[in-house]
Amino acid sequence: MGRKLLIDKVHIENLHTYEVYRKQGGYQAVEKAFKTMSPEAVLEEVKKSGLRGRGGAGFPTGMKWSFIAKPEGVPRYLLCNADESEPGTFKDRFLMEKNPHLLIEGMILSSFALGCNTSYIYIRGEFMWILHILEKAIAEAYNNGWLGKNIKGSGFDLNLYVSPGAGAYICGEETALIESLEGKRGNPRIKPPFPAIKGLWQTPTVVNNVETLATVVPIINMGGDAYAAIGIGKSTGTKLISACGNVKNPGVYEIEMGLSVEDFIYSDEYCGGLKGGKRLKACVPGGSSVPILPHYLITKTALGEQRLMTYESLSDGGFATGSMLGSGGFIVFDEDQCVVRNTMNFARFYHHESCGQCSPCREGTGWMEKVLHRIEYGHGNMRDIDLLIDVAKKIEGNTICPLGDAAAWPVSAAIRHFREEFEWHINEPKKCLEKNYGLVNEPVLAV
Repeated sequence: MGRKLLIDKVHIENLHTYEVYRKQGGYQAVEKAFKTMSPEAVLEEVKKSGLRGRGGAGFPTGMKWSFIAKPEGVPRYLLCNADESEPGTFKDRFLMEKNPHLLIEGMILSSFALGCNTSYIYIRGEFMWILHILEKAIAEAYNNGWLGKNIKGSGFDLNLYVSPGAGAYICGEETALIESLEGKRGNPRIKPPFPAIKGLWQTPTVVNNVETLATVVPIINMGGDAYAAIGIGKSTGTKLISACGNVKNPGVYEIEMGLSVEDFIYSDEYCGGLKGGKRLKACVPGGSSVPILPHYLITKTALGEQRLMTYESLSDGGFATGSMLGSGGFIVFDEDQCVVRNTMNFARFYHHESCGQCSPCREGTGWMEKVLHRIEYGHGNMRDIDLLIDVAKKIEGNTICPLGDAAAWPVSAAIRHFREEFEWHINEPKKCLEKNYGLVNEPVLAV
């Protein structure tokens, strides 16, 4: 049974309240940091831990923090990205709902290390019930002296605020989040300059997601070296995974990095196998934006090694044979699932969520949705398959932010691994319509 550092106590009644959290050892990491550590020492422990950003990119957190500019007399800001909106991902929501003080403690430690005296939690607009949980927990932290001026006599000041967005997926991109927090339309900025130099209100800013900041608490409690000893290689520590799809036990799980993908799917401790005893067809291991993995690449890598739940193993062989750990949104498809329909649904989402700032994304996402709709609903032709590949190539790498890539990768990977299924839809259009929708006749194209 793997170690759990973030959700080991979520079963405890009223853990979201200050009294219960404190009795369970809450805020001990902050006490330790204030009494025995300097900001530089906290940063060094995060570096030694090998912690990588848990929001999707997997960039080393300590290195990211070290990039922040420190001009004299200029404020710095820490922003928590709680705009969790990647289809298939719901672990940050779970963490905030069950244990909000863990996030608050992590933000106090991180703000202390970065020299930030004002920090924000930017939360997705649909999470209003969680916003109220956070605001109540923040009020408790103020009332008990963990936020405000001269926290516990440390000489460190910190004010923490929660700011809701309006439900735009694009605001999960850090510069779009900053634009939205400033009261503007959430369009990504051209980089450079990067937020570490010019972020919120053109001042040095660090943006990390909920899980990343919460993980700073166990790192300080146990020490960076002890945290780095968990996991494998450069994928250290534990990771929250949101499991959904055709599994017996959907939910949020905390795994030690290095668990095999096969064990995660079939172990009773985690997903418990597929519902109805059906066969595994494919999975999307890191949220809807990462390439799909067919069943034969889930259990083994291209080199015949066991596929592991790590950044390196999941990406083994590049996109030709691998995928990404991403945000940890683990979606499982059984043998009855239609890859074309699922790819069309993903394409519809990215078309809807594109901010429209970049022409390749604005036009290309809509084009891919229309062509996939055409194939799925019985109006496709063989040229459409290569057309989709061509459009995806023209989007990928040609946009300001990664949303274009996120839209292109699922389409390219689905065709690469399941081309025969796309061809079957074109050659036998009525069979798919009858199987998936109970239709006998082809519907009129709606897009």
